[in-house]
Amino acid sequence: MSFSSEVRQELSSQIPSARHCRLAELAALIGMSGEILSKEGCPGIKIRTENLLVARKSFTLLQKTFNIRVDVSVHVHRNEKKSDRIYTVLVKDTETAQKILRALKMTGSADSLADAHADTADDLLVQQPCCRRAYIRGAFLGAGSISNPEKSYHFEIVCSTLDRAKQLQLLIHSFGPDAKIVQRKSHYIVYIKEGAQIVDMLNVMGAHVSLMNLENIRIVREMRNSVNRKVNCEAANINKTVNAAVRQTEDIRTLRDLVGFEQLPPALADIAQLRLEHPDASLKELGEMLKPPIGKSGVNHRLRKLSFLAEQVRQEKGRRNYYDKKGNHDSASERAGSAAGSDAGAGGQSV
Repeated sequence: MSFSSEVRQELSSQIPSARHCRLAELAALIGMSGEILSKEGCPGIKIRTENLLVARKSFTLLQKTFNIRVDVSVHVHRNEKKSDRIYTVLVKDTETAQKILRALKMTGSADSLADAHADTADDLLVQQPCCRRAYIRGAFLGAGSISNPEKSYHFEIVCSTLDRAKQLQLLIHSFGPDAKIVQRKSHYIVYIKEGAQIVDMLNVMGAHVSLMNLENIRIVREMRNSVNRKVNCEAANINKTVNAAVRQTEDIRTLRDLVGFEQLPPALADIAQLRLEHPDASLKELGEMLKPPIGKSGVNHRLRKLSFLAEQVRQEKGRRNYYDKKGNHDSASERAGSAAGSDAGAGGQSV
């Protein structure tokens, strides 16, 4: 069972004791997944859902609130991949439907099904905090979902109109979470992306068991992410230290082989010798080995000076090699020219 199904199962088992809260939840269910019928021969209210628990709760809310008879039907929709069950909760009687709509403040001026609308909930229905909680719970049951928290944090409720989405957003804002709205094709999605705010939403709706499960998953994820960040940081620091030590050792060997430590100032010679003897030591450890000890910045300054001197030696050696090669080339050219002149002179004598 998915996490979203677990939340829906927990919420569907909660039946508000107060009539005004049941009305608010019913208004959300009808607004999100219901339809008001006004065609001749089939008047009434219809709630369609793919979830048996939602259909059962709609049935229970209607019975407990209005003490009426409600019909429930099941339609199996088959396709190539799977078979889906569509549950329909239907109020057929026109007078009963009008009674429900009047209680839910969904009737028009003519007090008829033809003028009924369910675009937004009446402000009187969601005036109290408990009713706002019930309305949000009904909206989630009718058209909401939560992603698997082990993979990502995402809470959303799909609304058919922008007005309904804005009203739902305001109701959520009244409890603290910062819900946002985005349009997806012809629908408007009220969504939350942060894990802490989704926890708050579960608390608002009354899904306390799911809230604890989500908190446990969040704790494990945050600990895992924290450990990964620390490991990555330590690995990066180790790589940086090793690369710097290798580069410093190469520079020091260059100075030793081409110049000799005896040509260096004593302070640089000491740190150069220590780096060769302890290639894996940190700057702090190298500084503590000196007499007198110095800090990391002092060690770093001396090693940078050694690297600068090594680069100068390399450049000087490169220039020397260049001039040596050029001198050899010029000498060879002169010898070749001399030989050519001798041959020419000899040739002239023979003539």
